[in-house]
Amino acid sequence: MTATAEIRRLRGPRASVAADVPQAVWDETETASAGVGVCTRVMLLTGGECRFTCSMCDLWRHTLPTPTPRGSLPAQIRQGLALPAADGQPPRWVKLYNSSNFFDSRSVPEDDLPAITELVAPFERVVVENHPRLLGDTVLRFRDACRGRLEVAMGLETAEPKALASLNKQMTLDDFQSGCERLRGEGIDTRAFVLLGVPGIPAAEAVGWCLESVAFAFACGVRHVSIVPLRAGNGWVDRLLADGSLRLPTAGDLEAVAAGSFALPRPAGRVVTTDLWDFERLAGSCGGCRALRRERVDLMNRAQAVASLPALSCGCLS
Repeated sequence: MTATAEIRRLRGPRASVAADVPQAVWDETETASAGVGVCTRVMLLTGGECRFTCSMCDLWRHTLPTPTPRGSLPAQIRQGLALPAADGQPPRWVKLYNSSNFFDSRSVPEDDLPAITELVAPFERVVVENHPRLLGDTVLRFRDACRGRLEVAMGLETAEPKALASLNKQMTLDDFQSGCERLRGEGIDTRAFVLLGVPGIPAAEAVGWCLESVAFAFACGVRHVSIVPLRAGNGWVDRLLADGSLRLPTAGDLEAVAAGSFALPRPAGRVVTTDLWDFERLAGSCGGCRALRRERVDLMNRAQAVASLPALSCGCLS
């Protein structure tokens, strides 16, 4: 396991953030099932830093070094809800992502939960993020207070045990599986983040282990698996890139994972999507093919099936 002190030593500067202003708010079409999209309000909230220091994570840059002030999150959510709906279509789902753990009182004061549940009462589904080891009774109280269906998103990252340990997540595969079982038993849906390009896994095995991790998540009963390519910009990751021991995933890797995930056995109602955030920064595409390659992955996300890429005379295509 990578030492917490070493990970923090390699960090760059923290961004300047305000405790009463959300980082970003937007509407997106969330895939609910094959060909079915749901307008979703996404809020990136500002709060206290996660208590876990994962080596590959860069979310800490936009968090507070102190606990979240009481009343801050409800104020931010009110601002996020006051924005007009995209294309005039009212969002039906909401994601409250705070770059940390929603059920850690350092990041989300318990006294604020009643106000938050009132604010999100109109939504059919409420998605929050949390660590599998922080699933106490607060989760159940929040579920009971929510009118919509609660979904908890958790970072699995990888099903390769040694690589998982090196990420300093302070979590095992058993922890993740147990967390999923507990939530499912309480009528709470789960979502998993799976990392493509995990440090400690050779680049030639990155796609294969990513697909193994998607399969593991589905075996744990996860409703929605979100595949996220590893990003540069975090000090520990940047050091590995500099010494040649790590290679970031390419556009071809992302396409291969997106297509391969649909060949995996999965029960009805399960969804897998590939994160296209910063797709333009991935190596292995150019101005002649980048837009079409992104469109192909986006189509697979929406259709939940493999999509063909139009023929191109482009050397980037693999």
